[in-house]
Amino acid sequence: MHTQAPDVGAPSLLQALRKGTGLLHVALEKRLPFFSERLDADRYRRLLQAYYGFYAPMEAALYDSGLIPDGFDTALRVKTPTLLLDLHALGLTDDAISALPRCCELPTFDTPTACLGALYVLEGATLGGQVLRREMALRLGIDADNGGAFLNVYGANTGRHWKDFLDYLGRQPLDAHAKQRAVAAACSTFSGFEQWLLSQEVLL
Repeated sequence: MHTQAPDVGAPSLLQALRKGTGLLHVALEKRLPFFSERLDADRYRRLLQAYYGFYAPMEAALYDSGLIPDGFDTALRVKTPTLLLDLHALGLTDDAISALPRCCELPTFDTPTACLGALYVLEGATLGGQVLRREMALRLGIDADNGGAFLNVYGANTGRHWKDFLDYLGRQPLDAHAKQRAVAAACSTFSGFEQWLLSQEVLL
């Protein structure tokens, strides 16, 4: 990966990502129905199906790109298999899962920095999942064994894995232009995810 010396006094990659995606992140959170009074078991299942329809092609494209900078453990952090377990737990057969619609309009992962931006969105979502996990357990009786494993994909290691990911981001020697490419990819990932969920009619 072509890099230049970081600009002295320039914001870190993490700071740039947080600032660049903040509004998109808040806007998406407001439209997710996890805390809606209308959310029931059927709507939860439809929501998880929509998540699978985005994560499965997204992770495949991202991890198969060969462009993720060294140091990221894809085997540890891939989330599609956990979504599959949840869908099975919620009563879907293999044939039903194979027939689920999948997102075709994915962000473009054509550079290592674009991959970093997308990974920031996917890894950051694991922190919010902790709050959602507790809410779904209280309201719907859903836990890791009956359809809620994805919301607690890293379990007790969530905090540690997030810190490790931040350390990984901090080791990337990116100049200001490369950081902006990462931010653009993260924004595209947020926007693409929201548009996909909207098309599946699962957002508020």
